[in-house]
Order: sequence, then C-alpha cells, then structure tokens
Amino acid sequence: MGTRCIRSNPIRRPRGRGKGMGQTIVVLKGDETGQELLEEALRVLDPKVTGLDLTFEHFDLSLAYRRQTSNQVVLDAAKAMVDAGFGLKAATITPEGKGDVGSPNAILRSAIDGQVIVRTGRRLPGIMPLGNLKSPISVIRMAVGDAYGAKEWREGEGEQEQAFRTEAISRQTCRYVAEYAFRHAKSMGAKVFGGPKYTVSPIYEGMLKEEMDAAAKRHPDVSYEPQLIDATYALLCKVEGEGLVIPALNRDGDCLSDLVLQMFGSIAGAESLLLSFHSDLSPKVVMAEAPHGTAPALQGKNIANPLAMILASAALLKTFAHCKAQEVGKAIEKAALDCVEAGIKTADLGGSTGTREFTSAVIARLG
Repeated sequence: MGTRCIRSNPIRRPRGRGKGMGQTIVVLKGDETGQELLEEALRVLDPKVTGLDLTFEHFDLSLAYRRQTSNQVVLDAAKAMVDAGFGLKAATITPEGKGDVGSPNAILRSAIDGQVIVRTGRRLPGIMPLGNLKSPISVIRMAVGDAYGAKEWREGEGEQEQAFRTEAISRQTCRYVAEYAFRHAKSMGAKVFGGPKYTVSPIYEGMLKEEMDAAAKRHPDVSYEPQLIDATYALLCKVEGEGLVIPALNRDGDCLSDLVLQMFGSIAGAESLLLSFHSDLSPKVVMAEAPHGTAPALQGKNIANPLAMILASAALLKTFAHCKAQEVGKAIEKAALDCVEAGIKTADLGGSTGTREFTSAVIARLG
C-alpha cells in the first residue's frame, strides 16, 4: 500500500467521538438485504482487518424503529454524523403511504446540510460496459434545490391550461459542486467534463458554469472540458477510456447518475457519497452508501452482492485526512475488484460465490 497520499479531497481534520485518538464512523442500520450488506462492509472495516483506530456508533434506521421513534432516531443519527464527520448507511425502506415516516435520506440530507451527491461508476472485470469505458466516471450533483422542492401550480382550463414551476439554485451550492468536482478529479487523475445548458439559461444555469470556470482557475493542474448538458449525454457514448468527473445541477445529475452507473453494465461497482462543507469549501460531513435498494427477495439467502457496500466503505476511508486511512481505502477497493477479476463473484455478476464468502475473500486479500 505504498500509494501517494492525496490531500486535495479529504475532510480537513479528524474529529473522533468517544475514547482515545481514533475516528468514529456513525453506522446507520437499514432494512432487509440492505442491513445484511452493511454488516459485510463492517467486517472489512474491522480494526483487526484495517489496522485503523476506528470506533463505530450505531443507530437503527430500520422502518420499524423509525416508526417507533417518529423519526427521532434519524435526527439523532444526523447529529452524531455532524459531530463525527463520517457515516456509513445501509439501504432503507421508504414507505409510500401519506402520513408515514417518509424517506430517511431526505431527513438526513437536511439535518447535515448535505449539498453535494457524488456517484461513481466503474468497470468490473468480466462485465461488458457500453462502449470503450475503462476508467471510473463520477457525477457531482447538487443535493438541494433546482427542480426538487420547486413550487408548482396550474392555471386555466381545458386546452388553455398551463403548468408552472419556480425553481432556485444558490451560488453557494454551485460553488460546492464545482470545487469538489475539481478536487475529486485531481484525486482520480481525471478530467472535469460537461456542465449545464448555460447558453439557453445564462442567468439560472449560467451560475453553475461561472463557478466551474472559477474553480478551473483555482485548479489549473486539472484538465477541464466544459460541455453543454445535451452534448455531455451525446459524448458519453464516445468515451475513449479516460476518467471523467461531471458537475451537474440537481435534476441533470439525477438523470446522469442513473445513466452512467448503467453504462458500466452493473451498479454493483458503484458507490454514493453525500457531503456537507465548511466555509473554506472542504468537506465537513461525508455519508457513504451503496446506490442499490433493500432487495427483499434476496434477504437471508447469502446470495446478494456486497461489493457496492464494500466500495462505499472504501470511498469513505479515502475522504479521511490521514494518509494511512486513504491508503487502506484504496487497498480495500483494489482487493474487492481483484476478487471479481479472479472469478470470485456473486450470482448477479455471473459467479457462484456467496455474500459472506465474497467478503471473506476480500479480507483475505487485504492480508
């Protein structure tokens, strides 16, 4: 694990809770297979495996306990993440009925002031991607504002009826998206690519483009190729193997994330991060999770793929300030992908390895 320490991306200082000088990770338990896969990721993060001074603070975000506490447990978990700086979340159920507890992700996002969502897709050995994809692609999108939460209404009747929507974005959020895109691209050795439709919307979408251009001046060592959003979609079909980081508005980024992850042939090789920020643009809180759901049909069968949750835990470590934690995060990612390349893979990737057996193989490769 002799990799160079990258200091452009991590949380600026460790903030542990509890005893000693170690770092606390807040663990947000989930539902069904989501919880089972979280437990596999925690096996990999065990200090006996990583050699890191980690402690874990657990909160039960299962649907039953969220209902029992009227979502108070979600707020408590968010406060703990703000104090600790790091969280690892299992997939959870969002009930559809009105008046129920709703989405814990929405509550967490608001409570930690989450401003940016990062989703990264990567090629998996033996899985054919779309086109010539070789290097990872990350979408850096707004976590707030834009089309989500916009005021909507209709006026008129019949064929004359019209629908309206009032959207808003802030310069602060645009700055967070742009700055993190360049920091993330530097850590990946990738190019910042894409952008909003600023030619059609110079006032609204142009705000993000202005912040992208300003971030490019702060990071002259990072390759920068701005594109309109429609050109971005078209050019993704012609990617020639280079790593890309795509900053985006909330709505655009939501669509791009779904597209990019599927372009790699499976979302099993992807992870998702939610970030809040300090005033100096450095990350304040990072919450990692897998982009998949709770997969109730797979619960208890030892066949679900833990790869995405393991990659989420690796991505979380790579945001730590300590070089050793970053190197361990990289080693976990490599060990997991090496297992897939060696044919140790679960049924969804064409293998026959069980959930727990895959995790054990990753741990064995970590030495």
